[in-house]
Amino acid sequence: MKLNKIGLPSGRASRKNKRRGRGDSSGYGGTSCRGHKGQKARSGGYHKVGFEGGQMPLQRRLPKRGFTNIFAKEYAVVNIAKLATIPSGVDIDANYLLSNGLIDKICDGVKVLGNGELKNAITVKVAAITESARQKIEAVGGKVEVIRV
Repeated sequence: MKLNKIGLPSGRASRKNKRRGRGDSSGYGGTSCRGHKGQKARSGGYHKVGFEGGQMPLQRRLPKRGFTNIFAKEYAVVNIAKLATIPSGVDIDANYLLSNGLIDKICDGVKVLGNGELKNAITVKVAAITESARQKIEAVGGKVEVIRV
């Protein structure tokens, strides 16, 4: 391969870029395709996002509602029906659920919900559990440990 033999990639149109502001002989000198004077001709861009010509912008006209609780916990949720597939005698924690694909990510911990039926005695170590899920696990001889995160 020789450097003087390298061409354009196949499928690319062979066109030259406009070299703006490089003198009158380029055809794009002088005002560099920006017209004459005014805000759009200056450096530093144009309007900010949402600018409506001086009218009060939409994001300031609409009322604000609610707030975001920065202390809220986000739990990865798993139902009893999914835990029913796990064999008895297994200690179930967040890492076990993640490695077996029962949850996508751990978040602030795992919460077990009571939807479904359970037949195997399992030990569950999670951040939160509903009362109905706790009753179903303990009814078949399992154990529940709540780990504070």
